Amino acid sequence: MPYEERAREAEAWAREHGLRPAAEDGLRICLVAVDVQNTFCIPEFELFVSGRSGTGAVDDNRRLCEFVYRNLGAITQVVPTLDTHQAMQVFHAIWLVDAEGRHPEPYTLVATSDVETGRWRVDPAVVESLGLDPDYAHRHLVHYTRALEASGKYRLAIWPYHAMLGGIGHALVSAVEEAIFFHTFARRSQPDFQPKGRSPLTEHYSVLGPEVTHGPDGELLGERNSALLEELLAYDAVVIAGQAKSHCVAWTIDDLLSSPLLRERGLTEKVYLLEDCTSPVVVPGAVDYTEEAEAAFARFSSAGMHVVRSTEPVEAWPGIAASETTRS
Repeated sequence: MPYEERAREAEAWAREHGLRPAAEDGLRICLVAVDVQNTFCIPEFELFVSGRSGTGAVDDNRRLCEFVYRNLGAITQVVPTLDTHQAMQVFHAIWLVDAEGRHPEPYTLVATSDVETGRWRVDPAVVESLGLDPDYAHRHLVHYTRALEASGKYRLAIWPYHAMLGGIGHALVSAVEEAIFFHTFARRSQPDFQPKGRSPLTEHYSVLGPEVTHGPDGELLGERNSALLEELLAYDAVVIAGQAKSHCVAWTIDDLLSSPLLRERGLTEKVYLLEDCTSPVVVPGAVDYTEEAEAAFARFSSAGMHVVRSTEPVEAWPGIAASETTRS
């Protein structure tokens, strides 16, 4: 992207259309762009989110970019999250081996019984490389798979290597990065990037916290992102889009919904979900999480969150017009 040129164009656009700095907004709107990265959004990359249409994330990002440009004057802050991984993590194939030393195939689901019976065990070389105690590594895997099953979400899934730190798959999709960069200069609003997922011992779908927070001995595996939660709760509206609808988007929203602070402050109705800017994980012949994603969004809607489309005028969204009237 020609950054210098885009910066000049954004400032010229702001002058021409009378856009004010975001700090002056009366109605403060935050856009959370979940994991809009090449690894999930570009066909033939590591974990392309195709949805059932086959072009899911590509279409979602086109609409997301259009949403940002159409609403430059309304969006106060952009919070892009970044799935951030290295090879030796519990959800990658290198972590596990069978009795013959073979790794599981991508999309293998690992149950607690698979670990307890020895079907899968932690690769001894990985244990040594990371400086883990072998007994602890085994106990952790049993505890971890059991905790995931108890949560009622998913079993431990072995994902293709993706969002690798330092790799091109980790980067934001170029068009989305360009839109966010343009917004930065047009509104004088620095995006608040939120990396997640570097712990080797737990998955981290939601930007607000890991799937399992404590290990077999009660030790901390990862903390809740309380600072980000407080930041989001301070906005008048929080708009959520990104990938994937069935995983990182769904569990970020779920964590937001389950926050006592959200309920105590009556802020559930200030959350808006861009249903046409997100798609579920679908791998033909392997997995299809469409129904789970739709069920999650129906639950969020029933709880008071608004499911909207990016093409609808923001000022016409439920609750927005009333908020503007109150502030004026």
